[in-house]
Amino acid sequence: MIQPRLLAFSLTAVVLSASLTMADEADTFKDALGQEIIGPRQTQVEARDFVEPRIAKMPQVKTAEEWSKTAERLRADTLSRVIFRGEAVDWRAAKTKVEWLETMEGGPGYRIKKLRYEALPGLWIPALLYEPTVFRGKAPVVLNVNGHDSNGKAADYKQIRCINQAKRGMIALNVEWFGMGQLRTPGFQHGLINAIDLCGTSGIATHFLAMTRGLDVLLAHEYADPSRVGVTGLSGGGWQTIFISPLDPRVTFTNPVAGYSSFLTRARYASDLGDSEQTPNDLATVVDYTHLTAMMAPHPTLLTFNAKDNCCFAAPHALPPMIEAAAPIFALFGKPGKLVSHINDDPGTHNYLLDNRQACYQVMSDAWSAGLEAYNPKEIPSDDEVKTKEQLYVDLPADNLDLNTLSVKLSKTLPNAPEISDDPARIEGRRKALGAIVRPYEADVKGVKVDSKEQDGVSITRWKLALGTTWTVPAVELTKGKTKGTTIVIADAGRKDTSAAVSALLDQEQRVLAIDLFYFGESELKERPYLWALMVGTVGERPLGVQTGQLTSIARWVQTEHGDVPKIQADGPRTSTIALVAAALEPKAIGGLTLVKPLGSLKELIESSKDYAQSPELFCFGLLESFDLKQVAALVAPRPLHLEHASDRAKTELGEVAVK
Repeated sequence: MIQPRLLAFSLTAVVLSASLTMADEADTFKDALGQEIIGPRQTQVEARDFVEPRIAKMPQVKTAEEWSKTAERLRADTLSRVIFRGEAVDWRAAKTKVEWLETMEGGPGYRIKKLRYEALPGLWIPALLYEPTVFRGKAPVVLNVNGHDSNGKAADYKQIRCINQAKRGMIALNVEWFGMGQLRTPGFQHGLINAIDLCGTSGIATHFLAMTRGLDVLLAHEYADPSRVGVTGLSGGGWQTIFISPLDPRVTFTNPVAGYSSFLTRARYASDLGDSEQTPNDLATVVDYTHLTAMMAPHPTLLTFNAKDNCCFAAPHALPPMIEAAAPIFALFGKPGKLVSHINDDPGTHNYLLDNRQACYQVMSDAWSAGLEAYNPKEIPSDDEVKTKEQLYVDLPADNLDLNTLSVKLSKTLPNAPEISDDPARIEGRRKALGAIVRPYEADVKGVKVDSKEQDGVSITRWKLALGTTWTVPAVELTKGKTKGTTIVIADAGRKDTSAAVSALLDQEQRVLAIDLFYFGESELKERPYLWALMVGTVGERPLGVQTGQLTSIARWVQTEHGDVPKIQADGPRTSTIALVAAALEPKAIGGLTLVKPLGSLKELIESSKDYAQSPELFCFGLLESFDLKQVAALVAPRPLHLEHASDRAKTELGEVAVK
């Protein structure tokens, strides 16, 4: 007879032994799951190959008249199909509001007026107007935008530029940019415009309107000359310059400095990949930056780049495609000399210092002064007139909106969704609507077996799953004895961390296919990943569409290979959302879902101010406008949906269709 204490010890030993066996098995799977299949550069190369052919190409035209019609169409399409969608249509229609504050002494020959203006209802921009103390008739106006400089409008090189413009008789507006200077707050991070996109409103409209309203301020000035309207800025300000100048016909002079390159160039030079505002959804389906440059013809256009730029857009690779695209268009108008380029060698790094400023004054002089002495291109020394940021501070309303509070406001009444219905026709209509938003990229799958082995009674096969001619998804297939079905496993942390889930599924007699979808695990982009996700969006595709397309295509391949309808198990809020959308789109080849730690609502992204870079696929343009996760889950029913380790919100929102 075994004594009770010895029995307890024996049972403990058995349990411990079983636990150790399971841990050893999980470790074995971890090694097998983590072995490299496609290598670290495969997805990077495939992303480039996916993006490049989808970038709009320069049209072939033979006359200035033909180009003018083409440019007008491109301008209209960019405004309607990219910039002004959703609530942005109403923002555009709103009247520009301006509030003038104190006037301060500037220096000899000019004064500085503080003001704030509404970019859109409730969102005010602080600005400074530099104007001559004496006017001799109508004067040129210049919108001065700034880049990623924490000093914002108080940056010394920007102040000196505005001062010099005013001393030359120009009216200069120095505007603050989101995320910089006075607006350098968490709520103005540029990646937050993607949360506005999620609501079905173009986030890029906030940037565009901030500039057009600035032009409104300038052109409302009693001495403004509407025939002489310029824009200039460095880096992100250079991007703003080339973005607003060809799209607002009021602009007649532009000087972007070290601020942009072609999307085709960016695909080859990672240093040039741009942030959310530079790479808005669908822009590259209408225009590339080559088009925008050419659309300035025949107006004076100075393209300034730095020879050894240590940030981005270095002259040797960024400038030539712009000249190649735009020079023939300027020639059609008989104005080849209006397209001017300047390459800075001193210091040659990322700057808008003396040499670059004097290049700007020179082209302004050529365009506007008719040789008047007042427009001498040599800079007027003004260093001792530079003000502190405290002196230049402009009061803003306490309840001023920012990009985050704007997206929260937009999301309050979303989604605009009909009642969940059991009617097959309505369900199919909703499924098609979801597909139109997500844009799944689906293709036939060719499975290429890498190797296969037996280990501790488990058969392990590694696959390269090729989707069409574009994407390759790495996969590990595991079986243990007799199988009753197949489960596809995905995880936010990648397949290498799914060993415990794989072990449990094998014990349930499941064939397991652990895969890394685009942007996860081995399929993660190793160099500037979220910027590549933006590139996928700007060419008219969606990261979520790539991922759901991969998943549904692989599910069909499994069905063909093994004759059963696979289930999907996803671990983490990102892959759980991908799995949910994929199952909603594919009613036949996906048999059910298990979601571990899922989101309960897309609004959680907005409420927590989550940045695009952390989960790019979740910010799919317009998804929340028509579908929250509850409405997506309704399209999965009546297939089983299991929730594990779910938050109370997820249980509440998804619980109507989930199996408890």
